[in-house]
Amino acid sequence: MSSKCDICGKTRSVGHRITRADNRVKRIWKPNIQRIRIVVDGRNVRKNVCTTCIRSGKITRAI
Repeated sequence: MSSKCDICGKTRSVGHRITRADNRVKRIWKPNIQRIRIVVDGRNVRKNVCTTCIRSGKITRAI
């Protein structure tokens, strides 16, 4: 499954995991992507949507 939101375009973010000794190791944070049915132009389609878009009301869920 893709790690990109089809609505807002949110993708993974990159940073460092920092230890107590200040060693820096690359790591990634993935968005919480759910594959849900939503209404787009009057049709029900399945899209990969992040939970932020679901909670904020940017999409209309299909019943």
